[in-house]
Amino acid sequence: MTRPAGAQHGVLVLSCKDAPGIVHAVSGLLVQERCTIVESHQFDSATSGMFYMRVEFAHVDGAPLDFPALREAFQETAARYQMTWRLADAAERQRVLIMVSQYAHCLNDLLFRNSVGELNLDVVAIVSNHPDLEGIATFYGIPFRHIPVTRDTKPEAEAALLDIVREERVDLVVLARYMQILSDGLCRELEGRAINIHHSMLPSFKGARPYHQAHDRGVKFIGATAHYVTADLDEGPIIEQEMLRVDHSLSPEQLAARGREAETRALAHAVRWHTENRIVVHGHRTVVFE
Repeated sequence: MTRPAGAQHGVLVLSCKDAPGIVHAVSGLLVQERCTIVESHQFDSATSGMFYMRVEFAHVDGAPLDFPALREAFQETAARYQMTWRLADAAERQRVLIMVSQYAHCLNDLLFRNSVGELNLDVVAIVSNHPDLEGIATFYGIPFRHIPVTRDTKPEAEAALLDIVREERVDLVVLARYMQILSDGLCRELEGRAINIHHSMLPSFKGARPYHQAHDRGVKFIGATAHYVTADLDEGPIIEQEMLRVDHSLSPEQLAARGREAETRALAHAVRWHTENRIVVHGHRTVVFE
């Protein structure tokens, strides 16, 4: 059935142990609630025995969706299959806090994409441990909070950050090249709602000047990984990766420029998929319905 033009869309995302009848149960419930399916993706994992599904839907006559009633109606099906699930308004803008240090490329890219409608974010604040990028926040009309971090003030700085997260009802924290290691406690507090971008190359170079290290080793690929933040530093579930081929002719500065390109793309994809409810996390892995 052709979806009504301009109709409100809902999104249902679920995961559970695979069993016969799941798709039938979900589609049957939507029919019962007079909804038509706009987009549907599913994945049956042969290795884990898990089933994953994302369904976008609208009311058959274009009427507004009653989300509390839909959630109530879905309870029985979810309980029957022991589902982990969420149901949301597809157009709802998530409240996002961006953290950054002194590198501007990821921050600027996200804010530009959001300004032209490529992302659907309500950026409520930009938090930085340096004052350098306040001008970008001012340009986009976003509150900027400078929270310096030292070894001695780290607990107070993280407490101030959490105050902002709570006061602003933040749905997602994006570390857009925030060059501070978060404490285990903060990582646990933000689990499942914080995304980081990390340069990843073969081999992976840690510490300062990674692209200079890559140049010294003559790497043939550089790239970036966007992942969820966990207490295991850069070991969180991977959302997106970008890789670019390079060669011996590139200087360290040119490698860094290519790296910035990979970082911005990977992070933008990860943020968009998260805020569009296209990601399901299972253990250390993610299922991404692009």
